[in-house]
Amino acid sequence: QVQLVESGGGLVQAGASLRLSCAASGRTFSRYGMGWFRQAPGKEREFVAAISWYGGTTYYADSVKGRFTISKDSAKNTVYLQMNSLKAEDTAVYYCAANMLNVVGQTPNEYDYWGQGTQVTVSS
Repeated sequence: QVQLVESGGGLVQAGASLRLSCAASGRTFSRYGMGWFRQAPGKEREFVAAISWYGGTTYYADSVKGRFTISKDSAKNTVYLQMNSLKAEDTAVYYCAANMLNVVGQTPNEYDYWGQGTQVTVSS
């Protein structure tokens, strides 16, 4: 099993930045595709960003391109989501996810493991 623990969420004003972290533990963490999703109240979980574990291939949702950056530190088994120029519409619970096939997936059903989520609230 793989355990994922997110951290770094909080309450910020519009225009501010936050960096989310996702620490992985448990099963040997190799060749996993990693993704960030978010879910706002009353809405479905939506894709934010994804990265391949070795190749560094990344994908972003159109709504966050140019503002968010996904990265990884393989030595620390940690994935990050740097969020700049935050907007009120970025408010959501952010989830980290991992899949065993190193797929840079953009849908929730492509992922096998999920963290518990971290709340990000952006005030306008």
